Amino acid sequence: MAVQSNLKNMALCLSLVCLVCSALLGGVYALTAEPIAQTNANLLKASIQAVLPQGGELSEAKTIEVDGTVYEYYESVADGAPVAYAVKSVTSGFGGALTLMVGVTPDGTIYNTSVLSHTETPGLGAKCTTDEGFMAQWKGFDPSQKILSVKKDGGDVDAITASTITSRAYTLAVKNACEVVKAIGGNDHE
Repeated sequence: MAVQSNLKNMALCLSLVCLVCSALLGGVYALTAEPIAQTNANLLKASIQAVLPQGGELSEAKTIEVDGTVYEYYESVADGAPVAYAVKSVTSGFGGALTLMVGVTPDGTIYNTSVLSHTETPGLGAKCTTDEGFMAQWKGFDPSQKILSVKKDGGDVDAITASTITSRAYTLAVKNACEVVKAIGGNDHE
């Protein structure tokens, strides 16, 4: 005698399928959580090293609230004085969140920048990680001597070709990092 299809049998089958799928997803998560966390920690460490000068002792992660936003930062100290700060800054680009690590010296000069993550358009906004000219202009950029805004908006930052929104978001993330260093007490530039 064949089993008749009814609502009770369908609900039982669907529940069993959901239970098996949930168990599989949970197992995959348990297996991959630690390697993903380790990869993210390594990426963060590499980004911090890329935006800070060599030497100096690095602090643990610290936080500060500036204009209602909480920022994570790291301080590099040598001989008891801050050498530079690595500030994690997140803004909204064309495709979504754009997360940078920005190295700023105590006098407000940008030492270097590094992209932690982005969702920008491949071939356009994603060039913020590959366009040598765009990335190189940040090294040694002094906001007290130059305007921290894209040229299209009257500033001194060369935008990525066909990616003005991403360039503006990147510039804003850098500007926010400079504001964080001011709030920490690293400089007096306006």
